[in-house]
Amino acid sequence: MLAETSFQYGQRKSGRACPMKRCSAFAATILVILSLSGSAKDKKQDPEEIGNRDVGKGVNFYSIEKEIALGREMAAQVEHQARVIDDPVIGEYVNRVGQNLVRNSDAKVPFTIKVLDVAEVNAFALPGGFFFVNSGLILRADNESELAGVMAHEIAHVAARHGTRQASRAGLVNYASVPLILMGGWAGYGVRQGAGVALPLTFLNFSRAFEREADYLGLQYLYKAGYDPNSFVDFFEKIQSMETRNPGSVSRAFSTHPMTDERIKLAQEEIQKILAPKPLYIVNTSEFNDVKKRLRSLHERRRVDPEQDSNRPQLRRRPGAERGPSDENSGGDQQKPDQDERPTLKRRVDH
Repeated sequence: MLAETSFQYGQRKSGRACPMKRCSAFAATILVILSLSGSAKDKKQDPEEIGNRDVGKGVNFYSIEKEIALGREMAAQVEHQARVIDDPVIGEYVNRVGQNLVRNSDAKVPFTIKVLDVAEVNAFALPGGFFFVNSGLILRADNESELAGVMAHEIAHVAARHGTRQASRAGLVNYASVPLILMGGWAGYGVRQGAGVALPLTFLNFSRAFEREADYLGLQYLYKAGYDPNSFVDFFEKIQSMETRNPGSVSRAFSTHPMTDERIKLAQEEIQKILAPKPLYIVNTSEFNDVKKRLRSLHERRRVDPEQDSNRPQLRRRPGAERGPSDENSGGDQQKPDQDERPTLKRRVDH
């Protein structure tokens, strides 16, 4: 007994921890880590915890301030290349739908939401909360819930900071490429869209894991905002079918990481297992129908009267240039565009 006591005393005196105590401390540490990990996982699975969880954790060399500054510069480039629809009714409606989703998300940054006059089915959110919705997306959606589903997915990318986390993984922040991007010289990082909008691949071409996480979080945001989460799956299945029937009708930003069968299955499982059914969901509103009609009317007016299209090139004859036969027939006056395209008919004379 005396020998045992002397041995323990000698261990404490020499500064060595008792093996039993060392094991107990290690076990306690593991339990704390597992507890915290389990708690974070449980929060991520609970839509009621939205806003009280940090879903943007991970390696990231960008501060929130730098992320917002980067997104602002990119947004300026987008607006320089594509026409923003300035119709106050359309802009206010889409912004209101988006801000409602943002309030029911984990996003830590304010959002600026605008509608682009682009026929491709697409929406994209840049780092820092600069969000663009193509008019083609609104026209192809059957109801407000489908539109909100796509927007919720993009908001999830921003909330989880996927753009800058992916750029940090690629190590771009360590090179001169980021200052070049901020100055607009991002030719090496852009993907050319059909409408002439160059988007930065590094910040929008997400990994499969990030796409799945955006599906997972976006469904929760859609559900928390009161929409039918099944609309999310319905619309992406529709996009898949559209691209199969008419290749190129869907933006390459969508087709890069398509809504595969696996992602559809995972989304359906989340709806069944995590999102408790509600007695009522928002599916559609009269405002959505009005905005869709308004957009279609804008497109039709531009088709009938091309002069209404501010993007249409303005032509002027160079002084001294020779006139062609068509000019002589018209007395030198420029014909209206619709008259140019109208065929000239002549009645057949029977002999």
